[in-house]
Amino acid sequence: MFKNKFISFVLFLIITYSASFIGGYVTISLKEPWYSQLIKSNFNPPDWVFAPVWTTLYLMMTLAVWFFWHSKNRDMNTIYIYFIHIVFNATWSIAFFGLHQILLALFVLLVLIFLIIILILRFKRVNLVSYYLMIPYLLWTTYALFLNFNLLILN
Repeated sequence: MFKNKFISFVLFLIITYSASFIGGYVTISLKEPWYSQLIKSNFNPPDWVFAPVWTTLYLMMTLAVWFFWHSKNRDMNTIYIYFIHIVFNATWSIAFFGLHQILLALFVLLVLIFLIIILILRFKRVNLVSYYLMIPYLLWTTYALFLNFNLLILN
């Protein structure tokens, strides 16, 4: 039993952090000099804030899906939605930092937030721990939408 839980945790960790690795690679490779030249609002946090926040959120997402996976009433459709949402999570970095398309990134974020809300609602029916673990992610992604929108307006 412990072995199966450990293996499932590691698999969900790898899948979830794959979005982080893809996004991080694209960001590091293609962010500059474009991003430094953008006009940013006063609401933009310093760049060093993003890595620890996202690292923490990816861990919370992993735990949320893992707790859901080990719940009695889990369903595979929710797991599929989770995987789709991971794709959109990585796609934002590609659209924003890779393609330098602020408007496209905004639309990706809207879809991502919609998927996060669906996940939160589905998690709530099955596992409250999963539900609560996703709320900071929704809040941070909503803040990211606000930042993205400001960058679109200012640039």
